[in-house]
Amino acid sequence: MNAMFVMLQAQPQGGGMPMILMLVLMFAIMWFFMIRPQQKKQKEIQNFRNSIVVGSQIVTAGGIYGVVKGIEESDNTLTVEIARDVKVKVDRNSVYATAPVNNKA
Repeated sequence: MNAMFVMLQAQPQGGGMPMILMLVLMFAIMWFFMIRPQQKKQKEIQNFRNSIVVGSQIVTAGGIYGVVKGIEESDNTLTVEIARDVKVKVDRNSVYATAPVNNKA
């Protein structure tokens, strides 16, 4: 009888359901406000990178403006002209945005 009395007193009061619901709610809020928008933005950037064609005006992650002069699919790189007769080879994943190129060099 004493063992049963001790076991009944040791059980948590109120259950853990409110705590589980609160954790699920916090995860849902975090997903809708942080993870989901970031995934959408990454998808848009990847779609842009895949749609780059020769002649596209781009800006690299390093802030270099240029015009795409060649695309190498085998190693996922672009040849970008940054000034007259000056071409550099950049990784396609380093391209972030389209931008007008100032041709007043």
